[in-house]
Amino acid sequence: MTSIRPVESGFQKGEAVVLGRGSYQGTPGVFLQLRADPAWADIEESGGVIRSHPVEWLDHITKTAAV
Repeated sequence: MTSIRPVESGFQKGEAVVLGRGSYQGTPGVFLQLRADPAWADIEESGGVIRSHPVEWLDHITKTAAV
């Protein structure tokens, strides 16, 4: 039997994030929402482009990293 548990992403809508892993590593964006599959999230990248990425690739942007 499969058990489905809610995933806590740790990100809030409007929070600055960066892709810490994956093929677009280093890309900054703004967290928008989790997708229907909670392992994926929508982020708004530069120029207003909205893309989906695995949540496990996202990192919080620290104030020192944003400078």
